[in-house]
Amino acid sequence: MLQLITRSLPNLFTIGNLICGVSAITLNMEGLTSEAALVIFLAAFLDLFDGRIARKLKVNSEFGVELDSLADVVSFGVAPALIFHTITPHTIFSQLAFILFPTLGALRLARFSAKPTVGHFIGIPITLAGLIIAGMEVFLYTNTWITIALAILMVSPIKVKKF
Repeated sequence: MLQLITRSLPNLFTIGNLICGVSAITLNMEGLTSEAALVIFLAAFLDLFDGRIARKLKVNSEFGVELDSLADVVSFGVAPALIFHTITPHTIFSQLAFILFPTLGALRLARFSAKPTVGHFIGIPITLAGLIIAGMEVFLYTNTWITIALAILMVSPIKVKKF
């Protein structure tokens, strides 16, 4: 029983991340964009620990890696994009940003899953990009060009040191 709990603990953090992402989407749909943004910060807190716990307990798995990517695309790709869409005046460029952000975030996650790096990321992590979008909502600020830039930076060749 203890072994099952130990093996499941990192995935429980990841599922918590996913639940936060879905909750952020739901809160946004209810018009509670500030609350949705705050839940994205909670998702990031949970995301910070899932991999660390898995490595510490030596229970890393391919399943956990894939689950983490799926949770991240919801919590840090789709949910922030929907908040951006809700609070931004609609133009052709804001629609482009809305589409690019989660799409390029998913591509970034797929690239990392296919070719993991050690000590650094290639492109900014989707978690960072999603938190910037959520943070902009917290400060009642929106910017289409920043959102497009973040989307492009996620798939850019720049190296970002892992923290």
